[in-house]
Amino acid sequence: MAIDLVKGQKISLVKQNGSPLDTFCVGANWGVIESKGFFGGTNKTSVDLDLSVALYDADKQLKNVVYYAELEAAGVKHSGDDLTGDEDGDDGLDNEVIQINLPDIRDDIAHVVFILNSYKNQDFATIPFASIRLYEGVPTRVNSIVATYNIASDARFVGYTSMILGKLYRRNNEWKFSAIGEPTRDTKLEGALQTAVRYL
Repeated sequence: MAIDLVKGQKISLVKQNGSPLDTFCVGANWGVIESKGFFGGTNKTSVDLDLSVALYDADKQLKNVVYYAELEAAGVKHSGDDLTGDEDGDDGLDNEVIQINLPDIRDDIAHVVFILNSYKNQDFATIPFASIRLYEGVPTRVNSIVATYNIASDARFVGYTSMILGKLYRRNNEWKFSAIGEPTRDTKLEGALQTAVRYL
């Protein structure tokens, strides 16, 4: 059964059978903004959210960033940029997906931080649905959901366009995941990368 994450919650990366969860996906899913048209009907405004991953060493020095313009680093792969969101409701798949292969992540990487920001600075509160989930599978197929985090229902994100979602971190030679869930006042990814250091 999938875990509904809350801010600050930590989970171990193990499968139901107790074996390590070494390979998984972190996906972001969101819908378009709808409003009533002047002559009736519905206007739809595309939403361009960007899911990014920042990799830091034990000294909190940024080593790599994986995002829409740089799709790969060792052990991390981005599915590509989604510029619109789901126009006809939730289709069950995520708009942007980060594939993680923990054994391939470089030994000097101690923190892997997930960041979500709105490229057009659209307020999270205006987006009809937005969620993050950690699951086994591939970008086009979900096999088993490990954990989910509903963004759109959280009143703390009203007025914000960027957030630090969570992080993978090494502890006693094992990887764990922590849900951070902190909105930031940053309007660009560069600012969010600096803010993320506070949570390492």
